[in-house]
This record gives sequence, C-alpha cells and structure tokens, in this order.
Amino acid sequence: MAKRDTGSNIAFFLAGFAMGAIGALLLVPRSGEEARQAGSWSDKGREYLNQQKEQIRSAYEAGRQAYREPSAGGLDSAELGGDETTKDRS
Repeated sequence: MAKRDTGSNIAFFLAGFAMGAIGALLLVPRSGEEARQAGSWSDKGREYLNQQKEQIRSAYEAGRQAYREPSAGGLDSAELGGDETTKDRS
C-alpha cells in the first residue's frame, strides 16, 4: 500500500472548502431583504389570482343563471316558429 501524506490531504480539503465557500458567496441569489420582498410579491400574486378566480366564478354563475331563466324581453320558441321537436322532419 502507498503511504498517504496526511498533511497534503488536509491542505487539499481546506483549499476545496475555501473554494466552495467563495463560490457560494459569489453565487448566492439575493440578500435576505430581497428574498423577503420576493415573498411579499408572491403573496400579492396569490391575492390577485384569488380575486380573478372569484370574478370568474361570479361571472360563470351569472351566465348560468341567465341561461336557466327566460329573459323578459327575449323571444320564446313560439315566436321563433314553435318547438323544434314538434315540427315535421320530412
């Protein structure tokens, strides 16, 4: 077996550790304050999406109700020529 030099192994370990720490500091995405601000942006976005969801839901329900209820000023099937199921289909 080859004799291992413990001193050089420790030096390589410390050099790798230092390079990793420097790389981490250089590549960190943002400061703590910027990260907290990004969190508030996501809260605002989530709130906006919830508002849009409620508007869509209320518009859907209004359309659904309007479809189910006959309109007061609209034409009914008798004015349009009667019921389609009773017409002669020859």
